[in-house]
Amino acid sequence: MQYQVRYLSGTRVVARVLTASDEAAAAGTIAAWGVLPQQVLSVTARAEPGRVVIWGQRSSLSLRMFSRELAVLLAASVPLLEAVTTLSEKEDSAEAARALNGVALALAQGVAFSAALAAQPAVFDSLFVAIVSAAEGSGQLQQALREHADYLAWAEAMRNTLWAACIYPALLVVSSGAVLVFLLVHVVPRFAALLDGMQAQMPWASRLLLQLGAWAGREPLLTVGGALALLVVPLLLARLPAPRAWAAALLWRAPQLGPRLRLLALARLYRTLGMLLTAGVPLVPALRAARSVLSPLLQPAVDAVATAVAQGQRLSAALDEQALATPVSARMVRVGERSGELGPMLRQAAAFYDEELARLSDWVTRLVNPVLMLLMGGLIGTVIVMLYLPIFQLAEQVQ
Repeated sequence: MQYQVRYLSGTRVVARVLTASDEAAAAGTIAAWGVLPQQVLSVTARAEPGRVVIWGQRSSLSLRMFSRELAVLLAASVPLLEAVTTLSEKEDSAEAARALNGVALALAQGVAFSAALAAQPAVFDSLFVAIVSAAEGSGQLQQALREHADYLAWAEAMRNTLWAACIYPALLVVSSGAVLVFLLVHVVPRFAALLDGMQAQMPWASRLLLQLGAWAGREPLLTVGGALALLVVPLLLARLPAPRAWAAALLWRAPQLGPRLRLLALARLYRTLGMLLTAGVPLVPALRAARSVLSPLLQPAVDAVATAVAQGQRLSAALDEQALATPVSARMVRVGERSGELGPMLRQAAAFYDEELARLSDWVTRLVNPVLMLLMGGLIGTVIVMLYLPIFQLAEQVQ
């Protein structure tokens, strides 16, 4: 079998693919070279590029808590190696504990903290590694860790707010779907049996509904399974890159929702850049690191900005050219460039648009929820009316 092996060569992390009978043999081969393996992973089991984890989180370690707790320990004059070891001992997750133990082992061998983190890509993302690498050079590791923890807390609060706004629509759709399934499986088949002899005289909509109900009554498990699939399949497709990008592009073109989503994405870009610049990351690497947390719709524009800045163009001008700045944020970025406080000014620009998140949640509550309620109520009401139309028609014939 083939295994991907990561090991330390001096202060660099090297990745190689080799053939061995099992993981122990692969680790033994690397050890025979006089180096220490950091990770041995089967190539067949390794996450391929573009593969999506459907269930669970990518990492079992909370980077927000790790950054905050490590900053507290360092502020208490606890050595870095001892602090990482302490945090590994308190971890309940075996995966996180192994990753932290690997980091501690690398630190004990004199490897730089950022290189030790980079050797654990399943737990520590490139954004965190870039922040630590820059903070090592500036000697501001504690401050950088606090900035990162605050950034993750902001991102989590934004995500929770959006999810909270989606709870009621989701419950409305699920409950309305359950009512429709109940009508199809239990109510409509009884009407179909009662009105079997006069289906030729019914309106076509009522006739179609009764035929569907008769089939649902004969196949209740298949009907319920199909209804569940209509709920679960979109959730699974939302995890895949292509459907996700298509849905995002559709939402961004919506008349009222699209501009608000774009402002939220720009606020995330400004806050990420501000955090990285405050931590000491140079502007071009900061732009390239920030693209990983943005929507795929904005990533080409950010790449173009990074290229323009690398060629000597000012950030404010590059953002304007790629439509990544509003009039307010563009002015604030220009002020930050003149004063040399670009990082703090970008964070202030992001804070200026934080209120947009509250307005988006309020807009969803005030507009989407009533519209969705009318749609679902109208659908259930239409089914009921189509059921009773044949009865009204029969009553008229009797009179």
